[in-house]
Amino acid sequence: MTYGVPAGEPDQDIPVCPRHPDRMSYVRCQRCGRPACPECQRPAAVGIQCVDCVREAQRNAPATRTIFGGTVRQGRPLVTFTLIGACVALFLAQMAIPGVTDALAYAGIYTSQFIAPEPWRMITAAFLHSTGFLLHIGFNMYALWIIGQALEPLLGRGRFLALYLIAAFGGSVAVLLLTNPLQGVVGASGAVFGLFGAMLIVQRRRGGDVRQLVVLIAINTVLGFVVAGISWQAHLGGLLAGSAAAAIIAYTPRGPKRSLIQWSALGGLALLLGVLAFIGATLVTLPG
Repeated sequence: MTYGVPAGEPDQDIPVCPRHPDRMSYVRCQRCGRPACPECQRPAAVGIQCVDCVREAQRNAPATRTIFGGTVRQGRPLVTFTLIGACVALFLAQMAIPGVTDALAYAGIYTSQFIAPEPWRMITAAFLHSTGFLLHIGFNMYALWIIGQALEPLLGRGRFLALYLIAAFGGSVAVLLLTNPLQGVVGASGAVFGLFGAMLIVQRRRGGDVRQLVVLIAINTVLGFVVAGISWQAHLGGLLAGSAAAAIIAYTPRGPKRSLIQWSALGGLALLLGVLAFIGATLVTLPG
């Protein structure tokens, strides 16, 4: 007479999945040797591995780098879409909540000795736009969407974000140094011009054709001088700062210390802009 195994007491000779003890499995992981049920099995180059070993291998695998040192990411350009979302959200807030524009817009006077310094406005102003001119935000977000989708995967998320913020900061520094300190400015145009300059540098570094980019930059630069209400100072500052940041990223030689050199140099560029902003703030004088 034979007897079955009592319910709830699995036979010790029957292999069961460690993650699902109620499931028998005669398939073992090629890496750790433990049983793996169909839900926990993952096909590998040789045989089957369990989900735990696959995750451990992914964590320990070296990150794949882009040609400019950034980490390769799959999927959509997250930073680009986040920046667009932030600008759109603040644009809606500007229309719906009184005082948002005044609280975040930038003018040279806000970083001078006449009023308590508010240096954050040099960045926050790049996320605001004119509520009376829809093409302002429309053009900037379209340009950010087009250039960002091409540039972010090449540079990596962190480097792309750093470049964008440095370009925005550079645009505000130029406004501080070159225009009326009482004239307020808003808009992502300085940062977008920084992306134009960065794309030019990157394409040049890769040996690509840059003629169309040069024409695009030239046309938009001229518009800043001939169309009223456009801050050519922000465009110029953003273009120069973004180009400088891109040159640091693109022309740093490959090697084990490339990332350290890139980030140190980007930090130095941001510090230089900060010094220029401080000097400009101390020289601000009220008109009249």
